[in-house]
Formats: sequence, structure tokens, C-alpha cells
Amino acid sequence: MLNERDAEIKELLGPGDIEYTQAQRDELKDIINDVIYYRAMAQVALGNTYNEISEEDREEFVSLFSTIIRDNSLNRLDIYRAEVAYTNIQVNDDQAFIETTAELEDVRTAVDYNMRKIDGNWMITDMTIDSVSTAESYNRQFQSIIRQRGFDALLQSLRRRAARAST
Repeated sequence: MLNERDAEIKELLGPGDIEYTQAQRDELKDIINDVIYYRAMAQVALGNTYNEISEEDREEFVSLFSTIIRDNSLNRLDIYRAEVAYTNIQVNDDQAFIETTAELEDVRTAVDYNMRKIDGNWMITDMTIDSVSTAESYNRQFQSIIRQRGFDALLQSLRRRAARAST
């Protein structure tokens, strides 16, 4: 699945140093959406607070969080041009851990994926880049905001960030 996704993205982006059309960005957004299980990543990112908030707040949080993750991915399109080597694949029932090395312009980056099989499809539940978990990194940021200013302040901040991402 990761190989297929990687090939699809590389074909979509074409040769380097070009301006990407909105259609390319929209198609890339669809590819990313199809492989990331945002709800699982958002739950880790929010920690215990996830179970303490209303279902309505949870839904909004997951939606805003996914918008921000997609936007971050679309702001660094060159990373998708990297050559990827799969160095370790561990599968245990419906869970998988994949270690890769991405190389772009002689810079090697460790990129690991935690995956879960959801409705018969493998989905990414977290990505670790150079030993930094995406979900846990957001968790540290979000918990700091929640401790200092509360969940509503976090939600307001995410609304502003998501609005900037949508424009």
C-alpha cells in the first residue's frame, strides 16, 4: 500500500521545480486522506482530553486536526520526491509497524509508520520522522495549551489554523 501510494504521488507531482496546480494539490489531498486514519492520530494527540469532551467537540477536533495535518503535508511537497527504502516491516494481526529511510538530495531521513487495518484497508495511525512521533508531538503542544488556557482555547486556535489552511 505504501509503495503504491508513493508511486501515485510521484507520478502526480512529476519532475521537480514546477508550480503545482490546485488540481494537483486537491488530488494529493485525496491520496493523503485515503491512507491516514485521522481519528486514531487525533485521539493520541489529544490524550485523556479526547474522552472528556463531548462527541460534537470530538468530531470538530478530528476535522480541524485532519485539516492541519493535510496542510502541513501539502506545504512540503518536495519530501514526496524522496527515494524510499523499506528497512523493517512487522505485521501482527491488524497492526503493522514499518521502518523506512527516505533520501532526498543526499539527506537521509528515518520515517516510520504505525498502521492499523480498518475495514480491510491499511491506514496510517502515526508517523515518526527522525524519532519524533507526529501524534505525540501534537500531544505535547495541545496539552500545554489545555493546561494553560483550556480546551476551548485549543479549539479556537485550531479553528484559526484550519481557516488559514483552507485559503
